[in-house]
Amino acid sequence: MKNFKKLEVWQLGMDIIDVVFDLYEDLPYSKVAELKGQSTRAAISITSNIAEGSSRRTEKDKLRFMEIALGSSFELETQTLVLQRRPWAPKEKVEELLMLIEHHQIKLMAFIKKFTP
Repeated sequence: MKNFKKLEVWQLGMDIIDVVFDLYEDLPYSKVAELKGQSTRAAISITSNIAEGSSRRTEKDKLRFMEIALGSSFELETQTLVLQRRPWAPKEKVEELLMLIEHHQIKLMAFIKKFTP
């Protein structure tokens, strides 16, 4: 699929990016600077790898990029779980992000099955 913007997994990834940026916007920079950078890179990596994978010709190549996107999703989930453990993180926003990540992972894993023999 060449038009990655039509893919539901890409669109959900963009929603995740929005939530990540919104979440970290209100947190004390001195406490989250490194975690914010890692989290935003992981969130952006999800959609970037879906987009790049959609341009590949072989199913094997597409699968590789979708798996990298899934890995970035699990990376972001871990970083969000670290944030969840902090007393200054807004619990509702963190929970919202975790639910969105989990939903995306389910969709992405189903999408990945299309490329596996």
